[in-house]
Amino acid sequence: MLLALTVLFALALIIIAIIKYDIHPFLALFVGAIVYGLLAGMSPDLILTSITDGFGGVLGKIGLVILLGVIIGTFLEKTGGAFVIALRVLAWIGEKSVLLAMMITGWILSIPVFGDSAFIMMNPISKSLAIKGKLPYAATTVALTLGVTATHSLVPPTPGPIAAAGILGANLGMVIFWGIIVSSVALIPCFFFVKYYVTRFHLEPLFVPGADTAEIKKYPSLGKAALPIIVPLLLIVLASIASYPSHPFGQNTFTSILTFMGNPVIALLLGVFMSFALPEKFDRQLLSSTGWIGDSLMVAAPVILITGAGGVFGKMLQNSGIAELVTNNLSGANWGLLLPFLMALALKTAQGSSTVAMITTASIVAPLLPALGLDTETLRVFAVLAIGAGAIAISHANDSFFWAMTQLTGMNIKVGNQTHSLGTLILALSSIVLIYIITFFI
Repeated sequence: MLLALTVLFALALIIIAIIKYDIHPFLALFVGAIVYGLLAGMSPDLILTSITDGFGGVLGKIGLVILLGVIIGTFLEKTGGAFVIALRVLAWIGEKSVLLAMMITGWILSIPVFGDSAFIMMNPISKSLAIKGKLPYAATTVALTLGVTATHSLVPPTPGPIAAAGILGANLGMVIFWGIIVSSVALIPCFFFVKYYVTRFHLEPLFVPGADTAEIKKYPSLGKAALPIIVPLLLIVLASIASYPSHPFGQNTFTSILTFMGNPVIALLLGVFMSFALPEKFDRQLLSSTGWIGDSLMVAAPVILITGAGGVFGKMLQNSGIAELVTNNLSGANWGLLLPFLMALALKTAQGSSTVAMITTASIVAPLLPALGLDTETLRVFAVLAIGAGAIAISHANDSFFWAMTQLTGMNIKVGNQTHSLGTLILALSSIVLIYIITFFI
């Protein structure tokens, strides 16, 4: 009981530090982990070992993957490649299905591009289509935000799912495969929520200077824009299938090459090289510390550090004996995927960041997987997705994405809570229900 209370105290300390005192999540997680180790009665040597093993172990698996994914997203965003993909999706679906088009576009763009950036990029299109199609601007906005949110929390290479997969030791290819299925199907009830509920809210479109991509002189082709996304994802998934015990592709030179090329680091590095072809005129300055690579490092560094701090917290929990405690006390309970889901949902609602919620939850859950009955290759994948589903909701006033959405559209806080916030809860619940249904059949 004392150890369990110590865990709760450490979590409360971390959340209060982030919310009330605006302390960076990296410092809050890192110091919180050390405080937990001291209160749990761990020896100084074990605390130091937990710090080095936790930080180095996690970042050794996923630090480069996070960085490479961010670089691809940066090049797609700054060259207008993501904008090209968005326009083509809108053209395919048609202006008569604006709400569906906005939702699908947000879903696609948020795989390589950060959620806030994807929304800012698409907001002018959402506005113009709302006016042209005589649709409520609130509806096109929320359709976009929910599409963005779905893949941001469920489909790598966005940082949260990558970090959770690395911490839990889940197969990244299978997380991508099932994440795509869960995130897309879970949006179906959200579409009807937007179509029949959010359309009741009136919102006058605001003009936001500089919120478009007019400064880009020439956009890359659709093929160029899509390759840095499609090729790495395809290679990672195919390599995961090739690694099945049944060896569906056989055991030969081809599978060895595929396994190497499909390693997340190699696959995303290949995607990075492909993204170098996106600028109209390639300049080596783009690869400098002051160019787009430098910008990517600035974006990725906080996420990587937070992930490392989460790894320290997880290793501290593991070395303190928390897994044995939970095993003894939950042996008769059947929490399964529900515990990581509820924990991520509580952390997301409390402190606002989906990435922090996923990393913290994964760090806590990792040593508990055997006790929760999730210690198989397949169930580790769905544990990652359950965490991602929980980290979707509830997006409200402590979430930077919520403020980006309300400030750029002129939506007030009350309407934001009634539409976007409620929509994230529906998306989270539909995702976890779908995850449970899938696990019954595989």
